Order: sequence, then structure tokens, then C-alpha cells
Amino acid sequence: MASKKQHISILGAGLVGSLLSIFLAKRGYQVTIFERRPDMRKAGAIGGRSINLALSHRGLKALDRVGLKEKIQESCIPMPGRMIHDLEGNLDFQPYGKEGEYINSVSRGGLNWLLMDQAEAHSVEIRFDHRCLDVDFDTATATFDNGQSVSSDFLFGGDGAFSALRGAMQKTDRFNFSQEYISAGYKELTMPPTADGDFAIDPDALHIWPRGEYMLIALPNLDKSFTCTLFFPFEGEISFDSIKTEADVEAFFNDKFKDAVPLLPNLKQEFFENPTSSLITVRCSPWVKGNTALIGDAAHAIVPFYGQGMNSGFEDCYVFDQLLEKHGEINEALLKEYQDLRIPDGNAIADLALYNFIEMRDKVADDKFVLQKKIEKKLNTLYPDQWVPLYSMVTFSDYRYSEAIARGNKQQAIMDEVLSRPGIEENWENLDFKAIVNQLIA
Repeated sequence: MASKKQHISILGAGLVGSLLSIFLAKRGYQVTIFERRPDMRKAGAIGGRSINLALSHRGLKALDRVGLKEKIQESCIPMPGRMIHDLEGNLDFQPYGKEGEYINSVSRGGLNWLLMDQAEAHSVEIRFDHRCLDVDFDTATATFDNGQSVSSDFLFGGDGAFSALRGAMQKTDRFNFSQEYISAGYKELTMPPTADGDFAIDPDALHIWPRGEYMLIALPNLDKSFTCTLFFPFEGEISFDSIKTEADVEAFFNDKFKDAVPLLPNLKQEFFENPTSSLITVRCSPWVKGNTALIGDAAHAIVPFYGQGMNSGFEDCYVFDQLLEKHGEINEALLKEYQDLRIPDGNAIADLALYNFIEMRDKVADDKFVLQKKIEKKLNTLYPDQWVPLYSMVTFSDYRYSEAIARGNKQQAIMDEVLSRPGIEENWENLDFKAIVNQLIA
């Protein structure tokens, strides 16, 4: 493969575009990335615009395949569970999985920086300030806003939720596309270290202040600060639109997140200075047209509530590399198999992420939800191969997303019946767990 030296162009030097370039360069391809923005490593990170990322099994296995897992884990903080904060500031820790299973808090900017450095170390050329305007699918030619046109053997769109390649595909016949914004937006806030330089709250958890229609979350950073994100309706009686003054901010946070207020010294300033951003789900098909293909958010942008946006994009790269090993070269058969495998999984994780918004903002504080987690943990302990909780299938396993959601729906139907039984709160430990598992495998 290395002797062929086919030329690959990638739109987008973000997380997925950079990782894909490393996979391809390691297989001997000549790779050039075209990024519409300036080099973030020279411009400096822009605050207030991105949610901290949760790196888990799917992302780590892709990084491991290119030899970067251990290096990147040095910049991660493990989070083995959620820490729920109620209105009075009482805490409830809910483990994500078994002992030793955890997700990792990682800086989006820091990770992107590292991946770009690694791409260049593998002889990938990154051309910044190149905004793609149009694409010829058959010749894999991208035309940029500087008047330059670049032809390649293959062109990949890793250029995010508002992809230029996907935009060109949308102008063609029989291209299916949908986008949906949720009613909530998000705003980033900062919880700095304490005066003595320590974490202000427990760093071994993803903190959630669930409040029904909205929530605040906090993820730890290596500098012992927390990146906090408020997910909040754009409009309505309680919304970004209704909070107009610093007094409004102070009153609202003291009422709904009072234990967090003393830890957010710049709350009022950041609330009005940091941007309010929207959250979108994108679905489309096909992902392949001619000698071009979509990958990552360009193909399947999702909301962040399952922590799988980056992980699913990295898994796209992992699956593509597996197929490249199988087929020996990038060709029509490989591209078809890639999209046939990944489109159902992209749609599945989009559905799961939307559902998990409801779970995080509301259900994690619900007694029945907590009880279900206890029952499922017991089932998984007794019958680890037969009953795997949905969260574990998505976050800690190699189940395809489409398989996980199908299996999860079947398990949820069984759990709904179990939870409806009289006296279940007091008698759950006396359940016939074998009979419950038998329903799943029947």
C-alpha cells in the first residue's frame, strides 16, 4: 500500500480529521488536511465555546490502534461515576459501571492540539485558512475560497456538523438529510481551584445538578479547575431569554444551584460574556458519493449527553482502518461497507444521546431510576454475559450502537414490568434474577 502513495485530502483538522489522517498516513498514504480556521496552536485556545469531552472505550481503542492511547491518557482525569447534587446540596454518587470502569475528562483543545502534532509527525500536511466552497465527487476535487482547487484520489469530509462536503452532497439527487436543534442551549462557566490550589469539589466524578428541564454539569481539568456547562432552555419562563440582569443570575443560581455559587466567583461576568451555543443532531445518507466520504460529525452530529460524539467519530476511524486492512486499499467496495456498517450506528447513537438528556437532567434524581440501576447492577454481577446495562454497552463495550439500543430496549421493557411490581422498593433484593434474565434470552 505504501508504494502506491495515493493522495488523500481531508476537510477539517478537528479531532476526527486529525485522527483519520494518522491512520491513513501510517498505512502509507500521502495525506493533506484542509482546515478553514487558523492554526489553533498559534492562535491560542478559545474559551467559552466547547464542552469538556468524555473519552471512553470506543475512543481509546481507536487511539490505541495508532499507538496514542497511553500518551493521551496522561492528559485525562478518570471519572468512575456521576455525583448528583440535589437542591439542598446533598450528594449522591452513582458509579457508571463496575469497579475499574470509568470515563475520562479531557480538554477538547488540548486533545486536538496533540492530534495535529502527531499528524504532522507522520508527515501529514495541514493547510490552514482553507475554506471549502465546492466539491467534484468523481474527481475528489475540492475548491477553496482562495481560488485554489485540489484533486486527490479520495476526499474525506471530517469538517464537523456544518460540513462543506455534506453541504455539496445536499445539492445532489436522492441525498437524505435532516437536522434538529433541541430547545436547550449551553453556556460554559468556570470553577477555579481553591485558594490553596486544590479541586473545589471531588475530581473523581462528573458532577450533575439535575433540575428537570435543565441542568448544570462539571468536569475536572488537569489544572484543578472544573469546566461547568449549563444546559438551559433558550426561551420560556425559566430560560436564557428570561435572565436579563446580574441580579437575575444571582437569584436563579442561589435558588437552583446554591452549593455551586460560592465556587463560581466569575459567574455573573461569564454568564453574560460567554456565548450561548445551540445543540444539533444531524442525520444523512448516503455518506459516500463518488470518491468522497463523510466521517465523524459531518456524517452524524449528535448532542453531547451520552459523551459519545468524539468516541463515535473515533470509532468511525477505527472501523475504516479495519476495513482498509480487510480490503487492502480504499475502493468502492470498502466505502460501501463502511457506510453500510456505520449509518445504522450513527442513527442509533443520535437517538441514545437525545434520550440521555432526559436521563441526566431529570431521571438521575428519580428514586425509580436509582432502584433500576441497583437491580441492573445485581443482574450484571450474577449474569455478566446475559445482562449488560445499556450505559455499559454504549460506554464500556464493543457492542455496535445499533445492537446496544435494540438490546437496551428489550431490557427496559423487562425492567418496566419489574419496577411496576407492588413493594418492589422494599423487596427488590429477593427478586428471581434468573427468571428476569431468562426473559431476555427467551
